[in-house]
Amino acid sequence: MARSTEPILALPPHVADAIRQSLPTVAEHVVTAIIDEVPGYTDAFTGPMGETIRNAVQLALGGFLTLAGGRRGTDLRAATSSTAPAAEGAYQLGRGEARSGRTTDAILSAYRIGAREAWAQMAGDAVGAGLDARTLASFAGLVFAYIDTLSAASVAGHTDELATTGRVRQRQLERLAQQLLDGEAEAGLLETAERADWTPPTTLTAVVLPEARLRGTAAALNPATLHALEPPGLDGAVLLLVPDAHGRGRSALLRTLEGRDAVVGPAKPWTQVRASYDRAMRARALGLLGDTEVHLPALVLTADPDALADLRARALAPLADLRPATAEKLAETLRAWLLHQGRRDEVAAALFVHPQTVRYRMGQVREAFGDRLDDPETVLALTVALGLGLDAAP
Repeated sequence: MARSTEPILALPPHVADAIRQSLPTVAEHVVTAIIDEVPGYTDAFTGPMGETIRNAVQLALGGFLTLAGGRRGTDLRAATSSTAPAAEGAYQLGRGEARSGRTTDAILSAYRIGAREAWAQMAGDAVGAGLDARTLASFAGLVFAYIDTLSAASVAGHTDELATTGRVRQRQLERLAQQLLDGEAEAGLLETAERADWTPPTTLTAVVLPEARLRGTAAALNPATLHALEPPGLDGAVLLLVPDAHGRGRSALLRTLEGRDAVVGPAKPWTQVRASYDRAMRARALGLLGDTEVHLPALVLTADPDALADLRARALAPLADLRPATAEKLAETLRAWLLHQGRRDEVAAALFVHPQTVRYRMGQVREAFGDRLDDPETVLALTVALGLGLDAAP
């Protein structure tokens, strides 16, 4: 503090006694002024917290008199060592105010108003006890230097409490994210959510994105988004669990994540978000970015690669005896024919060939498959087998 090296002026004993006798009245004036003038303190002086604040006010005033009654020439830093209880009380007051949700602005306003009120009362007592004007001026400097010290202690307490509370809450949120991925029972999830002061949403959506994109993305998402720490298989990516991004909220989420190389799983009931995470990771493994719901056919068809390979081999068995190049062209044509429901011109446009070429190739296909192309089960098997195209090997 800038004033800490300045000598202080000890009050004459009779003046200190006169002020001490009026301390209870001064404390009440200070409390009343704070209640009247600082928004948010109207209800703060009721209950246990109110008693704590009143005690802190009286402790601060008593500590000040201890300081003001010290030896002449003692500097403020040395003198305040004897008023450590008042500083500790101010520190604890700051922590309590942080737990109550009030800001440092409110605390500092209370100190300014309290200093003004206390000074007016104590100055009147000091003058009434015969304190001269010059000494009174020094007395004023001491009052406000002391208030500076206490307000700094309260701000430090407020800051420390927020930091401690924030760390504890963050650990609980991280634990909750891990429990969700581990499939914890709902009772355990609710307990952790309550400890973390996190209100369970209707749904959670898993979002996987590159770690380098996290900073610019997190600020644009729901503040209640959970950040999972190092779930397996991410390899340089991060996992976010976004609350209530279903319905119209999903469109908003996708717009926010556009161009960020994110994979967005489906919205699931919040206790079942592991299913959203698994789907997002499968899409990522396939190199599919964006909305996993756009890629559902690919995700379904690749769910069991061995089964798909066996299905493809069995469904296309009638083409197995043809030359590979011919078999590939016919399979490609058959796929387009199935997807375009036999509309020859559309099939030709999709394959960039003439409609007559499509007619010729389909003649070969029918020759190979015979009546089986009229069987719904065969058509289903071929549609699934060829759904991803021949270049998407299972």
